[in-house]
Amino acid sequence: MSGFPPPRLDGAEWLKRPETQAVFAALAARGHAARAVGGAVRNALAGRPVADIDIATDARPEQVMAAAESAGLRAVPTGLAHGTVTVVAGEHPYEITTLRQDVETHGRHATVAFTDDWAEDARRRDFTLNALYCGADGTVFDPLGGYPDLAARRVRFIGNARARIREDYLRIMRFFRLTADFAEGPADAESLAACVRERAGLAVLSAERVRVELLRLLAAPRGPEIAAVMQDYGILPSVLGAAPRPNLLARLAAIEADLDRAPDVALRLAALAVETREDAERLRDRLRLSNGQAAKLLRAAAWARDGRSTSQIEHAKVLLYRHGAAVYQERVLLDWTRSIFVPTEGEPWRRRFNLPGRWLPPRFPLKGADVLALGIPAGPRVGEILRTLEDWWIAGGFAADEAALRDRLSALSAG
Repeated sequence: MSGFPPPRLDGAEWLKRPETQAVFAALAARGHAARAVGGAVRNALAGRPVADIDIATDARPEQVMAAAESAGLRAVPTGLAHGTVTVVAGEHPYEITTLRQDVETHGRHATVAFTDDWAEDARRRDFTLNALYCGADGTVFDPLGGYPDLAARRVRFIGNARARIREDYLRIMRFFRLTADFAEGPADAESLAACVRERAGLAVLSAERVRVELLRLLAAPRGPEIAAVMQDYGILPSVLGAAPRPNLLARLAAIEADLDRAPDVALRLAALAVETREDAERLRDRLRLSNGQAAKLLRAAAWARDGRSTSQIEHAKVLLYRHGAAVYQERVLLDWTRSIFVPTEGEPWRRRFNLPGRWLPPRFPLKGADVLALGIPAGPRVGEILRTLEDWWIAGGFAADEAALRDRLSALSAG
C-alpha cells in the first residue's frame, strides 16, 4: 500500500441507512467481519451516487445465511459455489460474498478458494479503485493503494494487466468505461497496451455483457473521447463490427450538453455507427438491443437517407405532427449532429429543437364515421379516403378548416 490514507465515510447516507447497518450487525452478532467493497466505496469517495451495495465478509456462505435468518433478514443463495448470498433488508438487496482467492481462472468464471485474508481478496479484483473496502463505522481499508489512484483520477489494473484481462475479457470494456467515467488525462499506458494486445478476446464475450458496458461508456463524461481512443487502436470496430464515426458522437454529446440534456445512449450509438438500415439491424442483433433502442437506430437509418431536413420548417411541423415531440426532437438532434456547423450557428438549431414548446400540432377533425356518413361502405376504402384527406390537409400546411375538409371529403367520396 502506498500514498495517503483515504477519508472516512461515516457520514455516507447509504452506509448510515438502517438496512445497511442491520446487515453489518447481523454478521457481527455471529462474530464475522464485514466491509462494503467495490463500486459503492469507490463512488462514495469520488462524490458519486451509490446504487448497489456489495459486502465482503470472512463468513462462509452458509454462515451468512444463518446470520441473516437469525436477524430476521431474507437470504437468497444466488451464487453459493462462488461464495455469494443476497441478503434483503427492507427493500434493499445486498450481495454478500465470502473473501476468496482465484485458484484457477477460465474466462468469466474461476475456481475459487475461500480465505480470511482481505489483501488476498483484493488482489483478485480488476482495478485498484475497485479494491477499496469500508467498515460499518466508515473506516476505509485500502490494501492495494487504490485511493491514491482514485484521487489522481487514474484507472489501472491490479497486478499484471494482461493476466487480469485473460481472467475475463470484459475487463477490456470495463477499463475503457471506467476511464471514461473516472479518469483524467491519457488512459493508463500499461493498461491500454494490454487491452490492445488482448483485444481478440472480445469475440468470446456475450452480446449482453458487451452491450451493458458499451452503453455505459457512451453515457460517461468522457465517453466520446475514449471511444475515439478505442477507434484509434482498432478496438471499437471489433466491438461494433463497423467503421464508427467518433467525431459525430462527440458532436451529439456537445449538443446534448449545450441543451442541458441527459445523454441518450441509443441516439449516441446511432450517431456513432448507423448510416444504413443494415447498420441498425447488425447492431440490434450483435448487441441484443431492446426493442426501443433498436427502433431508434432504425429511425436514424431512415432519416440518414431522407433528403428533407428539419431545417425546413414545413417538414419540421409535419414530423412533429406525425411522430410527437420525443421522436421529432431525436430527429432534430441527429440532423444537427450531421450538419456542418460551428458553435455560433447553433441558435437556429436550438429553435428547431424547441419547436414543440412554440407550436402545438392541430388535431385532424374528421374520423371514419364522417366517411361512412357519406354512404361509403365499411372497408379498406374508408381508411384510404381518410388518409388521402389528411395528407391533403397536411400538404396545405394544416390551413384548411373543418368546412373545407368536409367539402374535400365530399369530392373524394364521389370520385
